[in-house]
Amino acid sequence: MPPMMKKLSLALLAAVLAASAAAQGLRATPQLGPGRLGAEPVQRGPQAADFIVAVVNSEPITNNEVRLRMVRYEQQLAQQGSPMPPRTQLAREVLERLITEKAQLQLAKETGVRADDATVDLAEQNVARQNNIEVPELRQRVVASGTTVAQFRDDLRNQILLQRLRDRELEPRSKVSEADIDAFLREQESGVSDTNSTELNLQHILVVVPEGAPASEVAQRQAKAMKLLERARAGEDFTQLARDNSDAAGAAQNGGQIGLRAADRLPQLFVDVTKDLKEGQISDVVRSSAGFHIVKVLEKRQATRAGISVTQSHARHILLRAGPNLSETQAIQRLADFKKRIEGGTATFAELARDNSQDASAKNGGDLGWASPGMFVPEFEDVLNALAPGQISDPVVSRFGIHLIQLIERRQNTLGPKEQREVARNLVKEKKLDEAYVRWSQEVRGRAYVEYREPPVL
Repeated sequence: MPPMMKKLSLALLAAVLAASAAAQGLRATPQLGPGRLGAEPVQRGPQAADFIVAVVNSEPITNNEVRLRMVRYEQQLAQQGSPMPPRTQLAREVLERLITEKAQLQLAKETGVRADDATVDLAEQNVARQNNIEVPELRQRVVASGTTVAQFRDDLRNQILLQRLRDRELEPRSKVSEADIDAFLREQESGVSDTNSTELNLQHILVVVPEGAPASEVAQRQAKAMKLLERARAGEDFTQLARDNSDAAGAAQNGGQIGLRAADRLPQLFVDVTKDLKEGQISDVVRSSAGFHIVKVLEKRQATRAGISVTQSHARHILLRAGPNLSETQAIQRLADFKKRIEGGTATFAELARDNSQDASAKNGGDLGWASPGMFVPEFEDVLNALAPGQISDPVVSRFGIHLIQLIERRQNTLGPKEQREVARNLVKEKKLDEAYVRWSQEVRGRAYVEYREPPVL
């Protein structure tokens, strides 16, 4: 069943409003709040003549690109009331992230990844919906923030392209076997170590080390990590240090917070390094294949071993796949028409699903059965979670195609052995995806020819 897989979320707003979206960004970014796109226009000083600051595989990155991204990032920090990092440091971080993004976008183009205007329209509508405003008001806020609507939509399109590329590249690298699930469950049940029953809420700073970096660069980045550790232990706010300096996923938005998770769901390196730490304590700098890490323990507690109770959703959907005879635009229009017919009483969801859906669930009227959290891809599940029983979504684009979703009902349920295996499968896949993304991102960056020209003029 296509949507019942995990995972990689569409980070639409990260690139649009915060150029700080990390090169390792896999997680959904916080939604755009009503005041996040400020009502006041961005005040710019005199513009320097544009020039090339770097070249990625013969494609330039200009000084104005760096300036524009920095303006967005600084505006976000100001609206959050966060201290501004030194501008030279911020410029270096923005440039490196632009280089990584450019290399991935080039790969997307070379390998035929596409996103048509209708898909961008949907993404724009989703941003507006998340903020309880209409698209015209969203566009007004975009312009007021100093960005053109065209650039905003280009950024949305680029993020869709990047997500589709990552979905395609990482899925084969994160296959989960039955043996993987068995090992995971044995590890949980055996009580081999005390950490098996521990839940941890951690904060994290990552200083990335590019693959194949010379010893001098490795030493430089290690020194940066050591300095950050020194500042954290001296009492500086760890959240702000992570926002300003971490290369980890979404650090600029979440301050490096990973959230409360069972130890089984965390990288073993993090579990090992925090094993003897108490709440509030900070680890030493530790090295992994991705770079140098600093981990802070926010919360540590024993997990219960009783049956897992979760909120499950019973939904159905109609899936259309774009292809030679059906564009994404046509699929979206067709599903929008289906929704009008269902709500107008001239057709039923089940009938239209049986006659039109390109999913195995079509024979059951699109019924997907009961699903626990994490069973669907995030772009599908996020929309499903926002529906009330009986409500039908607008068309939703996922890596599998375009969906029309209806929530039938919800229930609280204790998971049985079979369902627990599916939860375990998703947890193992999540860890594999995180690890695969770091390696893949480094590979793409390592293959790119990067020539640094003039430093940015701020």
